[in-house]
Amino acid sequence: MSNFQEFANALQTRYQALLASEPKLRARERAARLDVSEAQLVAADCGVTSIQLASPVKAIFPKLGTLGHVMALSRNDWCVHERKGTYEDIQAEGPVGLVLGKDIDLRMFFFAWTHCYAVTEGERRSLQFFDAEGVALHKVYMLEESNAAAYDALVAEFAVTEKTWPEAKPYAPDTTPDVPEDAAGLRDTWLGLQDTHAFFPMLKKHKVSRLGALRSVGNDLAQQIDNGAVETMLQRAAETDLGIMCFVGNRGMVQIHSGPVKKLVRTGPWYNILDPLFNLHLNTEAVTSTWVVNKPTSDGWVTSLELYNDGGELIIQFFGVRKPGIPELTEWRELLIGLCAEPLAA
Repeated sequence: MSNFQEFANALQTRYQALLASEPKLRARERAARLDVSEAQLVAADCGVTSIQLASPVKAIFPKLGTLGHVMALSRNDWCVHERKGTYEDIQAEGPVGLVLGKDIDLRMFFFAWTHCYAVTEGERRSLQFFDAEGVALHKVYMLEESNAAAYDALVAEFAVTEKTWPEAKPYAPDTTPDVPEDAAGLRDTWLGLQDTHAFFPMLKKHKVSRLGALRSVGNDLAQQIDNGAVETMLQRAAETDLGIMCFVGNRGMVQIHSGPVKKLVRTGPWYNILDPLFNLHLNTEAVTSTWVVNKPTSDGWVTSLELYNDGGELIIQFFGVRKPGIPELTEWRELLIGLCAEPLAA
């Protein structure tokens, strides 16, 4: 018996015992309970049937447009972003990939992409991408109207003849300081920004974490507000048909929704958007700080609402709908200013 089969059989036994005692757990929760990765659950066919697809997994991405209308899912531990549409304008040649369709809008950081499986769970079929730790980065779910023949062809092209066990390889902890060495210099660099995409390079230059930067630059540029503000913002956006952008990311992916939101539903700790093409599930109990962030650009000020957990990790970002070269929506900026106790730089 191969090592793979030994690992898989042992995990399946433990999985079935967990399923009997706690049948309603999600895949990520089951993996945590069993102290394994979600990729290992999938590889061992725990609750699913899986086919391992060949590396490098980024080679699969240009084929996703053939699948037609599907559901794209990206998440972190505290927020799930689901968007229906077609993969269009796929750019996957370099280390950073893009999908720039009118419905599915993605930024892929391929350094993290390690494993991929074609997964069948009952009648539901999907492609599931994982990082080196076995954490799910992105999933593509087939819908009734999707191109089943194209899915079969993609799986046949990339399927490996024999599965290998997805060893979990932990990443080194992030040791970026939370306090900048030169807060005044950080503020000067911030005030000189011309593009929101220059924000991350600014953090690298000043060797400071994202949340550390927000705490250091002054309330006119980054202001902490009440954690209930996200619900207020979404309710007002829904009432006024205000177009928003919603960014949810993990180590290897950022998934973006642009447009209005309508159906807002609270379910326990989860605050949900349940629209026909866009679903969001946000665990508001995980939010320990909420910030209005104010950045200068060549198009004027750009304002965002950002939520963080107790480890200082970014859970979710919201912007008003905009494109490069177009100023921020006045209604969006006024909404965020109304959430602040102190004035923002203008």
